[in-house]
Amino acid sequence: MVLMTVGLCRSLAAPAGFTPLFNGKNLEGWRGGATHDPRVLAAMAPAEREVQLAKWNASLIEIKDGQPHWRVQDGELINDGLGGYATTSRDYGDFELLVDWKITAGTDSGVYLRGVPQVQIWDPASPDPKGYGNAKGSGGLWNNDKNSPGRDPLMKADNPVGTWNTFRIVMVGSRVSVWLNGKRVVNHVILENYYDRNLPVDQRRPVLARGPIQLQTHGGETRWRNIMIREIGSEEACEILSKAGKKGFEPIFNGRNLNGWSGAKDAVAVQDGALVWQRGKGGVLFTDAVYSDFKARVLFKVPPAGNNGLAIRYPGTGNPAYDGMCELQIIDQDYESHRGPIDPRQQHGSAYGMVAAQRGYQHPVGDWNFEEVTVQGSKVKVELNGTIILDTDLSKVDLSKVLQNKAHPGKDLTSGHFGFAGHNDPVAFKNVLIKRL
Repeated sequence: MVLMTVGLCRSLAAPAGFTPLFNGKNLEGWRGGATHDPRVLAAMAPAEREVQLAKWNASLIEIKDGQPHWRVQDGELINDGLGGYATTSRDYGDFELLVDWKITAGTDSGVYLRGVPQVQIWDPASPDPKGYGNAKGSGGLWNNDKNSPGRDPLMKADNPVGTWNTFRIVMVGSRVSVWLNGKRVVNHVILENYYDRNLPVDQRRPVLARGPIQLQTHGGETRWRNIMIREIGSEEACEILSKAGKKGFEPIFNGRNLNGWSGAKDAVAVQDGALVWQRGKGGVLFTDAVYSDFKARVLFKVPPAGNNGLAIRYPGTGNPAYDGMCELQIIDQDYESHRGPIDPRQQHGSAYGMVAAQRGYQHPVGDWNFEEVTVQGSKVKVELNGTIILDTDLSKVDLSKVLQNKAHPGKDLTSGHFGFAGHNDPVAFKNVLIKRL
């Protein structure tokens, strides 16, 4: 889609590693959009989807007072406060986004991330009869739940209305950090899925792993310029996630040998600072130490169809999936394409046989993945690559409906060892950390 061009381009050159999303001349690489669940758009029949996209595209260039709702002038993308949202034609996963914006008095706008609202933009001085909180400033994740962290910015960092502001937005998994004019206003906060907000908590799904960037605007003129993006790969994503919130974690694997571990030591080799399972060997490797409530962090890497698991509150004998509190699956999310169908409760991150985790958030096979597990009382939470894929209370599991109707005598254990449940595949683990709660 190409919009009317007026005047000259005044865009800045993209920094190293960044790709311009807006060329300063027209909307090549953009389409129309709206507040619309990306899953619904993807599920449409192709013909139906084309009709919807055509409607959104038309709304961008609809004429009012002699000008389209969206136009380009002097290297700036200008919206009059009406029409659809400028939406990237491409979808993005993990990224760093830079964008300059300028509003008029009373304007309300925002940036949608992977099609989900939103990093808020508004006039802090405008009247607020409904108590929305605009006086706190722009940059917050306003569509998160009212009681969620990050909904409001950490500080007001807006420049005066009518002058330019700059966002730097980093999104890894569902976690978002926002800098406004060089000041961090959101710090590593989960962006909640707006489209599932009215569902019961146990039915809500996280933000999609990939989706478009959208420029939302309503209520007044908004100008945009210097819009550019840098995609973040698996290694950098793991580094960002590992550095955040690391206070209190202690290593339980020294990267050199298996001191402090018991069990299936002959099934594991230490290579380049990682625990590497040996092909054809199984068994449980577990800590000498016992833990009750804790957070654990680990980087893992799976081969095609690789299978392993995290043993949670393991008693030291037996099968961790049944005799321990649970086994949290470590498995190639494309396992089925290699070895055939499995139950959803056997997919990666699931409490094996009891509760299914969300699928689709692993890095490509052969890349490292970051996982954090939180165990408090009977509750277990799994965050994979910045997205929460399991959040469950095992005390509420109906044991009459578990996989193959197998007994889980260890489900209610209140303490036990932490470990790995090997299944004969060369799965690797490193940076194994734990924090007692």
